[in-house]
Amino acid sequence: MTDLQVRKMRFAFEDYDVPFLWNEENPAFSSMANAVSFLAVGFEKMIVQMIAQTKPLITDPAVAEEADAFTRQEGQHSTAHRQHVRALIARYPGLQETLDDVIRAYDKLTAETSLKYRLAYTADLEATFTPVFKLMLDNDSTLFRPGDDRVASLFIWHFVEEVEHRSSALIIFESVVGSDLYRMRVAPSVFKHVLDVIRIACDGFNRHVPIEERKIDALSMFASHRRKQKLHKLIPGLKAQDHGPMPRAFDDLSLGEQLVALRGVVRSQMPRHDPAHENLPALAGVWFDRYDAGYDVTKWYTAETVASPGAN
Repeated sequence: MTDLQVRKMRFAFEDYDVPFLWNEENPAFSSMANAVSFLAVGFEKMIVQMIAQTKPLITDPAVAEEADAFTRQEGQHSTAHRQHVRALIARYPGLQETLDDVIRAYDKLTAETSLKYRLAYTADLEATFTPVFKLMLDNDSTLFRPGDDRVASLFIWHFVEEVEHRSSALIIFESVVGSDLYRMRVAPSVFKHVLDVIRIACDGFNRHVPIEERKIDALSMFASHRRKQKLHKLIPGLKAQDHGPMPRAFDDLSLGEQLVALRGVVRSQMPRHDPAHENLPALAGVWFDRYDAGYDVTKWYTAETVASPGAN
């Protein structure tokens, strides 16, 4: 029987304006997280459709239950991220085009690839989340706390639930496909597609959000873009549109922590990888305890004044 819980959240994005630069101390992380919101809407729509196709192929009742809980959690994530994205579109209407392009990229993937490929896609990507989100949650005091509490709380909730269902996509993939070799073989195309979708979002940010409000070139998270921009500045006659400074989201994090996360990402793609054995972020355990105790996790930082604090 699955241990996953389906938690319905409301982050009050409609109550007042949601800033694009929701963490003013780290514009690059603000932009990267916003891109995750856009990607989540398209990716999680794909997951829901994929699991609906997969369910008739699942013969193990325990796996079927896991798939159902996994889909319901992802559905809640999609709903919350749609609310966040809708608030950004209300402020920057051109971002509707960006959202449409992101969703179209995943609709195209659903229409043009096999169910086997999409199961591998989901398993490969979800396997990376625990080490990546551990890096973020372990540094919540700089990445999340200084920002808009609604946005910060959305991402903390999403990331701890990704840790909670860290094994689900692989369990489903193994039950229906069961080929580590296939999963490894398609991994390069999977991550290329993910980065292509994030690039769609970041390019949309550059086009539709004024530099005064985003503070950076939203594409600066891509090393290839940073190299291209620097090259254009060095070679006379080459012109490139300047979208602003090019910091990276994790510039202030220790190199050691980043390397640990990178090793975790590589390990996640290896044969017989079992996410159940991954090191987990301490903040996830605190979050689950607080949620069970009735703490308002939609106001992760600002609600601390009315409940006992226990984490960064």
